[in-house]
Amino acid sequence: MIKSILLAVDGSVYTDAQVSHGIELAKSFQSRIKVLSIVDIRVFEWAVAMGTEGFVPVIPSKVFQDESKRILESKADAVLEKCAALIEQHGLDYEVEKIHGPPADVICEKAHLVDLVIMGARGEYAKWESKLVGATLEAVVRQCNKPIFITPKALRNIKKILIAYDGSDKANHALQMGAFFAAKLEIPITIVTIHDNEQMRHKFLREASTYLQPYSVDSETVGLSGSPENEIADFAHQNDIDLIMMGAFGHSRIREAILGSTTEQVMRKSKIPIVLCK
Repeated sequence: MIKSILLAVDGSVYTDAQVSHGIELAKSFQSRIKVLSIVDIRVFEWAVAMGTEGFVPVIPSKVFQDESKRILESKADAVLEKCAALIEQHGLDYEVEKIHGPPADVICEKAHLVDLVIMGARGEYAKWESKLVGATLEAVVRQCNKPIFITPKALRNIKKILIAYDGSDKANHALQMGAFFAAKLEIPITIVTIHDNEQMRHKFLREASTYLQPYSVDSETVGLSGSPENEIADFAHQNDIDLIMMGAFGHSRIREAILGSTTEQVMRKSKIPIVLCK
């Protein structure tokens, strides 16, 4: 089911966890790894545009631009070289690639060729940013049609999976992905449904249990009421869950614009890896 994994790395503090998770999953799934480093050319295009159209026109010199590009190129090469060395230690099949372009667009384009994308919760500017998720990650989650594995800064050994199930098509995809992970990693699943209506909770949990019957996995079901984004994160923390799986953006864009997205809130609250399924 997962025979190829894309690691979109930038050398940030999240990169070690990305590579470590990628290696562990590739070993369990017998998958091929593709490591991608992107040189973001928008920095230079923005600087030139601001220089020519700004209140005080200051156009970066060609020497400055060339040197800046050289530094970014060298950094991308160094990141790929380090990732390759780590992967080679485990004897895995892999390839590395450096591409120039807008990161979110490049990642989404390359995602068409793989089964799973692994990204850090934040990028290279994490130490200067707030607690929110990175802009590139949020754009990729919105646009990409493949499951996305989001890592925190530190490697988390995956021993227990929580699957958030609400009866939607995307949540059903999360069930499928969770069953695959659990079978391959030989770990248990907890299915969590959050709904204020008790009958709906029982309905969704029966669906999930029925779906998992053909799989040889250890599973349990839990029904909760309240706010999904709070209950999912709290349950995971209180029960030593190592990985959350859920559908991505299950509601309409209009509803999400007014009330916010459960997906976004869980991404912000969670301190453990998350897999978002489309």
